[in-house]
Amino acid sequence: MKLFYAATHIQTLPAGHRFPMGKYELLRQRLAAEMPQLSLQSADLASEGELALVHTPLYIEQVFQGSLPPAAQREIGFPWSQGMVERARRSVGATIMAARIAFKEGVAANLAGGTHHAYADKGGGFCVFNDVAVAARLMQAEWARHQRRALQVAVIDLDVHQGNGTAHIFRDDPSVFTLSMHGAKNFPFRKEASDIDIELPDGCSDAPYSEALDKALGELRDRCAPDLIFYLAGADPHEGDRLGRLNLSFAGLQQRDQRVLAWARQRRIPLAMAMAGGYGRQMEDTVQVQRNTFAQALQAWQDWQNQ
Repeated sequence: MKLFYAATHIQTLPAGHRFPMGKYELLRQRLAAEMPQLSLQSADLASEGELALVHTPLYIEQVFQGSLPPAAQREIGFPWSQGMVERARRSVGATIMAARIAFKEGVAANLAGGTHHAYADKGGGFCVFNDVAVAARLMQAEWARHQRRALQVAVIDLDVHQGNGTAHIFRDDPSVFTLSMHGAKNFPFRKEASDIDIELPDGCSDAPYSEALDKALGELRDRCAPDLIFYLAGADPHEGDRLGRLNLSFAGLQQRDQRVLAWARQRRIPLAMAMAGGYGRQMEDTVQVQRNTFAQALQAWQDWQNQ
């Protein structure tokens, strides 16, 4: 199974910054050591033209040139640097590469990504460019060269925070179906309208979460017939997450991943996965959640090859 990543050393954050950049390298090291069946590959840079499939020319220029207004920079949450720009572009590139491989092999993944708070004209919440939105648009453009109908895309966003940027980008587009299951009282405090929004109360645990997910997947089945799925497998619903406010166990999150991956595999729908958020009080907890997610994805990939 192929995984794509952007090296995190290219973006240096100030000491004490609250974004846990170190989790990506720890995860990559664990996956390389524990799952030799995974093929980890460095991601290409997303081009300016690819980004422009979603993002406005002015916003792209401001990010590239470091001319974002101070308020826009604060909304993103990262200090500007050339490393920030490169990592953001490679994170989009990783999801693009994963989507292309998913069509061939069933399942592939971005080791980071899931930057769902980025709008067409602005970033937010540690999200510079919206990797899933760009990859969806590019896959639709490539599909259109060979097919008479539009590529139907579904975004299954199970990060604990609503995918507001993604929902806004695709709000008037019937070719992209957005599903977000998130904390009702969590960031962003002003939500956008997804095609399906499932709002969860603080403290939601494994059983009610699983019931809500089954309901959401059932509604997705009835309302959409996707040709491609983007799955945002956020680690932040975990009970040990400092920003999550939910109460899912390691086992509950494994069951979540297994449900989504099995739903796609049983229907032979290619799935590209991104990791989205994870802010564990102990970074090792976030890494463990994500390691478990990749174990489920690897099993789904193996099942796909054997069908």
